[in-house]
Amino acid sequence: MYSFNFTKNPNINMRNGNQKGKDKDNPNKMAQEANNTPPPRAWQRMLSGRRLDLINPAPADIEIEDIAHGLSRVARWNGQTTGEHPFSVAQHSLLVEEIFSRLHPQTPAWALLAALLHDAPEYVIGDMISPFKAVLGSGYKAFENRLQHAIHLRFCLPAALPESLQRQIKHADTLAAWLEATQLAGFSREEALRVFGPEPEGFGDITLHTHSTGDIKALFLDRFHALIAQHNI
Repeated sequence: MYSFNFTKNPNINMRNGNQKGKDKDNPNKMAQEANNTPPPRAWQRMLSGRRLDLINPAPADIEIEDIAHGLSRVARWNGQTTGEHPFSVAQHSLLVEEIFSRLHPQTPAWALLAALLHDAPEYVIGDMISPFKAVLGSGYKAFENRLQHAIHLRFCLPAALPESLQRQIKHADTLAAWLEATQLAGFSREEALRVFGPEPEGFGDITLHTHSTGDIKALFLDRFHALIAQHNI
């Protein structure tokens, strides 16, 4: 089982993009200043009004409403699913958290929250299929990890999850992908076995249907706030 004591460190600047002394380690910015050219925009404005630094994301600039809004509008499987609506990353996240909670019924609320937020960076970077991530290489993964760590800190989770928990969430993620692939994305059972491994057992009661972005956003926020209440944040 996982246990952590979460305490606020007064020496940590939650908006870490404003730390002094960073520019000297950024040759691109130094060159731009020398040439008197404005730096390229490296932030995104969210509907909450936050401006999220994409290079050095700060936990203080992350809002769950922005995450829920974005994830409910990002399609899984590059949109290649059946149904009236896209199958969104928000709906996938709810499915993964449900599978994870059923596999590990004694799991504390903070670990369930980590499962719900396992794809949260995709509210900024979108959902890329695994083959494309492999093409992009380590640069993509480094950016994704920085944003994931900032999201975790924002909601009082450890920046880097224990490896055992990461494996358990990944397993639930793979089972969710199996169900999505065969029920919505056109995979045959044989193809799913080759790509995702053994067929999930004990989840025959789960039938997937796509839902509107508004409905899924509301469901995602409801589940988030329920877990936050259990986590006593």
